[in-house]
Amino acid sequence: MSDDADDSTGERPPPPGARFAVRARPGTPDAVVVLELGGELDHDTAGPLRRALDECARARRVVVDCSGLTFCDSTGLNELLRARMRLRETGGFLDLAGLHPPVDRMFDITGARTVFRVFADAAEALADEDAGTRDGGDAHA
Repeated sequence: MSDDADDSTGERPPPPGARFAVRARPGTPDAVVVLELGGELDHDTAGPLRRALDECARARRVVVDCSGLTFCDSTGLNELLRARMRLRETGGFLDLAGLHPPVDRMFDITGARTVFRVFADAAEALADEDAGTRDGGDAHA
C-alpha cells in the first residue's frame, strides 16, 4: 500500500489499479501486528485480507486499521470474525481501529461492533494498556 496519505481524510488509498490493499506492519510491543486496509473490501477483493490474517494467526494481538477502508461487505466482515475466533482459540485478540462511515454503519447495524474492541485509530489501539484483558464492544471510539 502506498505511504502517501490523502491530505483531506488521512486515508491511504490502494495502489493505482487496485480496489483493495492490505499492508502488515509490526506493532508495539512484540507479537502485535497492525494490518492497514485500504479501498473496497468485498467478495472479489477479500483474498489478500484472508492471506494476511492467516499469516497473523500466531500473533498475540492483531489491530486492523480500517481508516483507509471505504467499503466492506459481509464477506469482509466474515473474514474478520473468523480471524477473531481463530486468535481467541490461541489466546490472541483482534481489535479494529479507524472505522469511518459507511463501514462503521455496517458494523453497527449487523451488531458486529459489539463483538470487537473498536478504537478511534491504530495509535490509540496500540497505546491501550488493557489490550488483551477485555473483549468486545467499543473500547474508546
